[in-house]
Amino acid sequence: MTRDSERHRQFSRRTAVLAGGQALLFAALGGRLYYLQSVQAERYVTLAEDNRINLRMIAPPRGRILDRRGRLLASNLQDYRVLLVAEQTSDVELTLGSLNQIVPISETDLRRVLKETRQKRKFVPVTVAENLSWEDVAHVEVNAIDLPGISVEEGMSREYPQGESLVHVVGYVAPVAERDVKDDPLLDLPGFRIGKAGVERAYDKVLRGTGGRSEVEVNAIGRVIRELDRKEGKPGADLTLALDLDLQHYATERLGDQVGAVVLMDVESGEILALVSTPGYDPGAFSRGLAPEEWRALIENPHSPLTNKAVSGQYAPGSTFKPAVALAALERGTIKPRDGVTCYGRLRMGGNTFHCWRRGGHGTVDLRHALALSCDVYFYEIARRTGIDPISEMANRLGLGVQLGIDLPAERRGLMPTRAWKASALKKPWSKGETVICGIGQGYVLSTPLQLAVMTARIANGVWAVEPRLARRPAVPPGKTPGEQFGFRPLNINPEHLQVVREGMMAVVNSRMGTAQGAAIKKPGMRMAGKTGTSQVRRITRAERSKRVKRNEELPWELRDHALFIAYAPIEAPRYAIAVIVEHGGGGSKVAAPIARDILIAAQEIERRHASPLAAQLEGQEDDEVARWVAGLRNDGAL
Repeated sequence: MTRDSERHRQFSRRTAVLAGGQALLFAALGGRLYYLQSVQAERYVTLAEDNRINLRMIAPPRGRILDRRGRLLASNLQDYRVLLVAEQTSDVELTLGSLNQIVPISETDLRRVLKETRQKRKFVPVTVAENLSWEDVAHVEVNAIDLPGISVEEGMSREYPQGESLVHVVGYVAPVAERDVKDDPLLDLPGFRIGKAGVERAYDKVLRGTGGRSEVEVNAIGRVIRELDRKEGKPGADLTLALDLDLQHYATERLGDQVGAVVLMDVESGEILALVSTPGYDPGAFSRGLAPEEWRALIENPHSPLTNKAVSGQYAPGSTFKPAVALAALERGTIKPRDGVTCYGRLRMGGNTFHCWRRGGHGTVDLRHALALSCDVYFYEIARRTGIDPISEMANRLGLGVQLGIDLPAERRGLMPTRAWKASALKKPWSKGETVICGIGQGYVLSTPLQLAVMTARIANGVWAVEPRLARRPAVPPGKTPGEQFGFRPLNINPEHLQVVREGMMAVVNSRMGTAQGAAIKKPGMRMAGKTGTSQVRRITRAERSKRVKRNEELPWELRDHALFIAYAPIEAPRYAIAVIVEHGGGGSKVAAPIARDILIAAQEIERRHASPLAAQLEGQEDDEVARWVAGLRNDGAL
């Protein structure tokens, strides 16, 4: 065999092997094509359709919040926002830089967006900017081809037309935080907001509603071509509060620039008609997003605008606590209504001296006079005889030192000390001197304005342990009392004892010796009964007492006494109970009592107005008409 023949055979074999390999390759390719185009055809049609069609969840409109007469406290406004889908752009930072040339993005928002795109799944939209003007929307849409992953969405923002006067009641909504429980797919929606304070938080799931679904066709770069199908979600339910907007505004205006709180409630149903805490803040700032400097200004403000003082502020109740001490002593049998205690201006016990607010003393006084005069020595003595545990037990029954369960977050329970509490919390035994000082609402005793209002309502009601509520309660059917209808527990306090305390509270305001006689309501059928309170925030030393003690107004603001007042009205048929505290305001009779008087007059005037034949015509009137009506009351001397 020649060399040429050998070469020819080798070449032929190689050609055959190559041809066979090519045949196998093409066979495999053909098989794969057949598999993809025939066997897997349905699957890839579905995938292609998924690339063309996007399913998007639709946030439902949040429920409105209304006052008892149907006036808006919180509603929704249409707005526009810019969204970014990270998987639709190859360079998130470059895209954001391009967007920043059209819609300015703050450094804070830029860091937030970058953080969210790293934490969330790449296909989940992230909100970049909100509350865009129509001009901004147009600029973004015109430049959409150069902004991969960017889209504009129409949404809703929360509006609070009443502003600061209702912020501690209504609260606000804010973006979902990492710590929020992810129990609802709505929480993954870009820009979705949930309640973070007030009834917005307490009733968040009711107000939130359920999401809808939108099926849209998109092009290759993700831009929406058209909507193919839409299924609306279920809007959040509207929430009607027991609050009366007129009373809320008036109570806020009456407190003015002072730091404090007001709680006005119905003594039968427990409905809260006004709940004010000052100062307030802008709830819309949280909805749109706070700047760092705004947040610092709020948390560094010495007047604590973020704290709802009505339910979270804990104060020594001072002499407003004396009705509870009186009822405990009467129930215990350590004092009878007409038993006298002689006040020389001080009580000596052991090595301590406990002073009355009146240096010369009040002479011999019984229970009614002791309440009217607010004699400290009388209550030192009956507290000493009664003991701290029975006093605390009675205070708890009246609503002090317990969780009342109001439908607002952040409620504090205050403190009604007992021997067991001190042994457990402080690891020290209780002393008789501590009982004495607690007898005038000082020492360890702490309460909230809400608790003081509830105590007053229960004393005025006399039968039921009324429970507070912000949401409007249903109507009471004929033949039933509110206590029966709403399941309040019986108060179980001797009616004769309650009557004695009520008589003392009537004398506080309506007798010449009463500490609040200057705040009496003169209008027939509107008279109030009440109790003044002045709560010390510092200990007055013996050296100070030996000299002339400075008047409150001469001291730095933070060292002045708190001014308190509790009351109910009208005396003949109690309907309203109120508690007022003015931080560092001085005397309760001079500062807090006139505020309570004016608000109680306004409440009774409003009730009369809505009970008149003209009530139907006045329902739903505009705010400027309400303002004119309130001004008219002032001009007539009613307020």
